[in-house]
Amino acid sequence: MEITTKLSSNPASDDRLAEILAEPGFGQHFTDHMFTMEWAPEQGWHGARIEPYGPLQLDPATSVLHYAQEIFEGMKAYRHADGSVWAFRPEANAVRMAKSAQRLALPQLDIDDFVQSVFELVKVDQRWVPEAAEGNEKSLYLRPFMFASEPFLGVRSSHHVTYMVIASPAGAYFKGGAKPVRIWLSEQYTRAGRGGMGAAKTGGNYASSLVAQDEAYAHGCDQVVFLDEAEGKYVEELGGMNLYFVYNDGRIVTPETGGTILEGITRASIIELAGKLGHHVEERKFALDEWRAGVASGEITEVFACGTAAVVTSVGELVWEGGSIPSLPTSGGVADTLRRQLVDIQYGRADDPYGWMRKIV
Repeated sequence: MEITTKLSSNPASDDRLAEILAEPGFGQHFTDHMFTMEWAPEQGWHGARIEPYGPLQLDPATSVLHYAQEIFEGMKAYRHADGSVWAFRPEANAVRMAKSAQRLALPQLDIDDFVQSVFELVKVDQRWVPEAAEGNEKSLYLRPFMFASEPFLGVRSSHHVTYMVIASPAGAYFKGGAKPVRIWLSEQYTRAGRGGMGAAKTGGNYASSLVAQDEAYAHGCDQVVFLDEAEGKYVEELGGMNLYFVYNDGRIVTPETGGTILEGITRASIIELAGKLGHHVEERKFALDEWRAGVASGEITEVFACGTAAVVTSVGELVWEGGSIPSLPTSGGVADTLRRQLVDIQYGRADDPYGWMRKIV
């Protein structure tokens, strides 16, 4: 893929960049440049370019604004102690984006082109990748996304599509860093149903979760967990994270994907790491009653969640109107071990026997 590059005439100053990287937050600041490319039926993908970061000019009739035909990915670039910059399993993000594109009737992007678009942007904006330091786990969050950009109000797949990549330095996803999250159980809303878009990474899935997430905040919780649409008794996933339940015999159970749960890349990595540590991992339906009974009996010893943004975090109390499942011990357990192993690979502090890391620069 040929990419043209136009550098910003007004990049962030060294002092301003140092200020941002000291306290990046999450999704609050953006690098000096962005990647853009378009698609049309006659031309295919074309116009690949890196240009200064800035606003988009969209026609009010732009299809995505009316029919939500869009997808995205979330991934990170990590600086290692020697100053090099690496990506974690970028090809897996590319494969998942292709699957999401198929579900949303968008054109698929070749795996190599996806990886190149991300890597070339990071190379141009590499000074935005935070320095590696034990314990801070800062990174450069990368957001590739694709949307229907044709100005047209007819209900059909768009004949013009825009693909972009933007980047944002990131600290801890949850305020206060890696600590147990308090979870709200959504009893009124579901995230996805059979034949829906639950397995695609598309904004509509997140939009449908926001009212329940607001309920969670109103009840002093950090996240919301959804039950299945069909029977309303099986645990599915959090608003943006996958769940795991650790048993006293060493087993780990995680809800099966089955088309309604996003196939998380961190999720798959945790399953592989846990297996190497000797844990038998079961992917199956997991009922809320099993969670309640397992905690009460002591059979379940730990609950944790994972995702690209928050990596691995322990789950504390589960709360709903008129009831709760109490917290379990959240330090020194399986979640801590898996988190440490994963981030040590990502930041180059441990060997990578899985071949997950790809050097960018």
